[in-house]
Parts: sequence; structure tokens; C-alpha cells
Amino acid sequence: MKQRMERFKMKIVFLDIKTLGYEIDVSGLHKFGEVLLYDHVADDEVGGVISDAEIVITNQNTLNEKNLKNTDKLRLICAAATGYDNIDTVYCAKHTIAVANVPGYAAGSVAQHTFSMLFYLISHSGYYDDYVKSGDFSKAEQTIHSGKDFMELEGKTWGIIGLGEIGKKVAAYAECFGCKVIYYSTSGKNRHAHYQSVELEELLQTSDMISIHAPMNSRTKHLIGIEQLRQMKKTAYLLNLGRGGIIRENDLAEALDDNLIAGAGLDVFETEPLPMESPLLRLKNREHLFMTPHIGYGSVEARGRLMQAVSKNIEAFLSGERCNRIV
Repeated sequence: MKQRMERFKMKIVFLDIKTLGYEIDVSGLHKFGEVLLYDHVADDEVGGVISDAEIVITNQNTLNEKNLKNTDKLRLICAAATGYDNIDTVYCAKHTIAVANVPGYAAGSVAQHTFSMLFYLISHSGYYDDYVKSGDFSKAEQTIHSGKDFMELEGKTWGIIGLGEIGKKVAAYAECFGCKVIYYSTSGKNRHAHYQSVELEELLQTSDMISIHAPMNSRTKHLIGIEQLRQMKKTAYLLNLGRGGIIRENDLAEALDDNLIAGAGLDVFETEPLPMESPLLRLKNREHLFMTPHIGYGSVEARGRLMQAVSKNIEAFLSGERCNRIV
């Protein structure tokens, strides 16, 4: 193995390490050859940066014919993520460029963040925190303040869109809180005998909480619009920790302002960073929406697993083995 690895001393380019948002341990990459790290490379500049690279690592860069056509040495693209909708896999397959991703590395982290967002919303944490910190509680004549009702999870129905590794982790957590779990598989491939599979319409109409953990593709783009939001219970909460484009953001803003649903939590957005002109930043009912800047994947443990898996994918490729290969 040592001789083979020395034979394949590669030039490895990590295009957008800063998009991961945290300090990342890349020490495991150096055994494969020269490693060039970039905080961020614009898509229209990628072609020049990777022209002589054998391996490219990216989290969010769009890689397609436009910036791949002059990369004669490129042999492997590693998605430093589970999703790979930003990579033109059809083009890569035609040009013998392997593509590998890292499925499931952040399942626990994203599932935990899903519940963090829901608890903030259903417990009205921001409202009650402000009430105490403002001094209003200190001035009160009684110890109890019931400004906003909150509900229990036990006995509620949790609907999951996308029952992959993350979806299954969320389902297991939800059961621990006493929820009935139902799911809609966007691909029709993910089946789980323990949970009830339903069509999207039934999931929307019967769920008290709905969380999205699906990839972005032709079946999921704008899956949830105003028509679907009108089918939900007015007391229901919608959480998106999959991909931003799965929900029509204009329609969600309308639904929240019209009180069609109780609230929503978003960790992903159709355009990231979120544009200043986004209707999500101009809500009348701002307290109905809780947003975080795509951090669900980012626990310390998940980031460690991510880079270990990227290194494993490279090592497997150089050894002539398949590991997490899409192409």
C-alpha cells in the first residue's frame, strides 16, 4: 500500500473550506500529495484554479462543463458533504471523473439541530427569554407568566419528508418523545417497516410537525409551495434541514404572515447567504420563523467524521476500490 500511495502523489485542491464555517482538520489529506486550501473560489474562477489538479474537494461550488472542460488531469471530485446536486455527475461520468460524497456523517448533528429548532419554536423560547431579561418578570406581582401557550410532543404526529440516514435518526428521536412517526419518501426507494409510509398530501394534512431531510433534485425542487402549505394544520410547524429550494420561500413567507401554519424553522435557503431582499427578512410575524445559517451539520464530532470520510474516499479511489462513489 505504501508503494502504491507514493506512486500517486496528487495535487489536491480544496475549493471552499470556509463554506464549512468552522476550523476543519485537513491533516489527513497531506499523505496523498500537495494540498492547496482556498477559503472560497468563485465558480467562474474554478477552472483556472483546478486546471492541473488530480483531486478536487468542494462543499458548495458548482462544478460542470464550464469549469471542468479544461481539467485534463482531474480524476476525482470529493463532495465534502452528503448532497452533491452542485456537481454535474452526468458530465463527470462521460469524462471518466469519479465523484464521491459523504453520506450520513452529520445525521446525529442535523437531527439534534432539528429538535433544537422545534423546541425554540413550540416553547416560544425567544419570547420567554426576552420577558425575563427585559426585567418584566422581576417587576411582576406573581411568579407565573402565561403569555404564550406551548404544547407537548407526546401523542403528536411527526411527518418526515426524506427517510434517509438523517430522517431515520429524527424518527428515532421523535419516538423517544412519544410521537407517532409517518414519512414520505421523495424517491420511493427509502422504506422502513417500522414507520408508516404515506403520500405527501396525507402527511401534510395529518402531521403536527413536519421536517424535511431530502436531497435537492427534480422531484423535490419547490415540493412545498402555497398549495401544500394550505393543506397543513394551522397548529403545525414546518422545519427544513434538507435543501433550501425544496420550499418556495415566497410562499412560506405568505403562509406565515397569513397564519396558515404555526411556525417554521429553516437552516437552509434557496440562495446562501440569504439575500437581503428575501421576503423571509420582512415578515410581519417574525416570531413565527426561526432561522439559522446552515449550521445543522456542524457539530465538532460531525466535522471530524466528514474529513475522515473524505480521506477514506481518496484512499479507496487511489487503491482501485469504490467507497461512497456516485460516479
